[in-house]
Amino acid sequence: MLADNGIYDVRVVSVEGKLTDHYNPADKTVNLSPDVYHERNVAAAAVAAHECGHAVQHSKAYAFLSFRSAIVPFVSVASQYMQWIILIGILVLNATPVPLEIGVTLFAVTTLFSFITLPVEFDASRRALAWIEQRGVVTRQEHDMAKDALTWAAMTYVVAALGSLASLLYYVMLLNRRND
Repeated sequence: MLADNGIYDVRVVSVEGKLTDHYNPADKTVNLSPDVYHERNVAAAAVAAHECGHAVQHSKAYAFLSFRSAIVPFVSVASQYMQWIILIGILVLNATPVPLEIGVTLFAVTTLFSFITLPVEFDASRRALAWIEQRGVVTRQEHDMAKDALTWAAMTYVVAALGSLASLLYYVMLLNRRND
């Protein structure tokens, strides 16, 4: 898939662990768990193609990936401290809402990040499936299984985004109750 898209500067490597598959734009590596890297089945092909889809996005400067990558440093810091700030904010809420307001703002950033991730993941899956079809990597029956696997994998990001939104709304309601 990489070669078919004119990408020759990305390495595909095996990394330890389960569900450790990811594309790292910083060092231009497609990192695949041993099960994906060494197996020759529909699921492994779909996952590998999906991760290569991210490399294609990177090479084509896909806007959502570029934006997501740009805010990663801030989101990393926000997610590292927000839980503690929110906890402190809840504990001192009767005295001052400021820590909880800061924590909720940081949480909002991480929630935004989870929604920005959705088009990135769905697009990588779309690219993977198109390449699988074009190259005839799998049979027709296997194609449907690959499509299902890619769709449901992307849906986990939908669930995560909705869960993050629900938590954010809960914290906003805590703040609103204090203001009433």
